[in-house]
Amino acid sequence: MTQLSPTVISLYDGPAPGSESWTHSEQENFSQEWQTRVVFNVVTPTLTVFEPDTPNGTAVVICPGGGFHALSIDSEGFDVAQRLNREGITCFVLKYRLFPCQTNSPAAEVRQKGEKFASDAKTVVPLGMADGLAAMRYVRTHAADYGIDPECIGIMGFSAGGTVAGSVMYNYTAESKPNFAAPIYLAYEWVPRHGVPADAPPIFVLAASDDQLGLAPHSVALYNDWIAAGKAAELHLYAQGGHGFGMRTQNLPSDSWIELFIDWLGCQFPT
Repeated sequence: MTQLSPTVISLYDGPAPGSESWTHSEQENFSQEWQTRVVFNVVTPTLTVFEPDTPNGTAVVICPGGGFHALSIDSEGFDVAQRLNREGITCFVLKYRLFPCQTNSPAAEVRQKGEKFASDAKTVVPLGMADGLAAMRYVRTHAADYGIDPECIGIMGFSAGGTVAGSVMYNYTAESKPNFAAPIYLAYEWVPRHGVPADAPPIFVLAASDDQLGLAPHSVALYNDWIAAGKAAELHLYAQGGHGFGMRTQNLPSDSWIELFIDWLGCQFPT
């Protein structure tokens, strides 16, 4: 069984570069508005490690979403890791830096900001990208410690976390390159990009057509860019599911999305 108290690793020695002057503190509570546990005011980026009983050599860095103001740490983080652990996949849930909140309700702040939300969120996209790249470097550098094949390390993200994953897909070095990527209902327009990389990894893209934030076309645009560049890509769009479904049960076909990902990953890296 997955360990009861997963190991938590700080990504940087000392303050994270680019946010050294931040003085707020990480917090956690249950969001009534989003009906889930959330983490917010992340200052110190960390990886929470979920190790399977029998590692199959594959690893995934998982980036929860929350509009760059919070992290839906369970349904888009820990619950995903625990499901993938059952397949022998070693998982690292990333807490990346977020825009600071002034209250204990990130969801209410996001809603009340209106058009200002996007401009605030975009200010921390480069920090989230840096944390995603640092996470990839950490896992590859320490692959042997976890029984991981250094050529079977990928990144998955949801919503804002999908933007982090997308940013890593476009801006990696040899040490931080994902061998595969799975951006789930990402905000593609926020991804810093300058053309699909020549050695771009295979990608798994998924969203719901009735996404309340209108992000389904973002997944289509990413898929089209990858295919136009001659790179491997798989796209799934559910008719229903909304935004932010993660591992939640909605009694819809989208509830089983992770089985599609597991099947796809098994084809990419047979064990």
